[in-house]
Amino acid sequence: MEDQTQLKLSIIIPCYNEVSTIESVVERVLRTGLADEILIIDDGSTDGTRDLLPSLESDTVRVVMHEHNKGKGAAVRTGFANATGDIFLIQDADQEYDPRDYPVLLRPIHEGISKVVYGSRFLGGPRKAMFFWNMVANRTLTLITNVLYNSIISDMETCYKVFRSDVIQELNLRSTGFEIEPEVTAKILKRRYRIYEVPISYNGREWDEGKKIKWYDFFIALWTLFRYRFTE
Repeated sequence: MEDQTQLKLSIIIPCYNEVSTIESVVERVLRTGLADEILIIDDGSTDGTRDLLPSLESDTVRVVMHEHNKGKGAAVRTGFANATGDIFLIQDADQEYDPRDYPVLLRPIHEGISKVVYGSRFLGGPRKAMFFWNMVANRTLTLITNVLYNSIISDMETCYKVFRSDVIQELNLRSTGFEIEPEVTAKILKRRYRIYEVPISYNGREWDEGKKIKWYDFFIALWTLFRYRFTE
């Protein structure tokens, strides 16, 4: 029987214009002592991030550069394509999500309970208050996900998604933007994987701190959920 605790962990960090936070995020990930490799995918940054990233490279940290901005989904897919681990964990570069939550995220996979784990911001963990309409959009998209795919998850749009690598290899992902979140979730649920959720902490940043998701991304996510419910 496979020793789940010996599985190699790849942390995938999509990064776009995060010069003020990326170094701290990488330090916090390294501090957990759990990452076997860290892949930073720079998505055509223009704020000095690209000049900083080479100084972060090491035996554990690798940097992959997009020549121009393609979107978060494209960066995540590049990370998946270059990762060599048995487990993939997506980490945002903006300090909203805390790597100290990694043990609780990894435990269901290490214990063989599930191949897919989501960190939910709505299961009682400590969090900074969200903007009201952001919360409404998140809850609405999650509700529609549950209706369309017969699931009971609480946070479809969470960044903290963790998978066995063989799950990702099945999905044939296509998204380039923020719609990567509903696409991944839709395709996982259509393949009858059950998503195991755990509570995480959340420190949402303000718009003037560089939050990038826009109001129209809600409608793109909505279309994505319907599209993959009825097509592959």
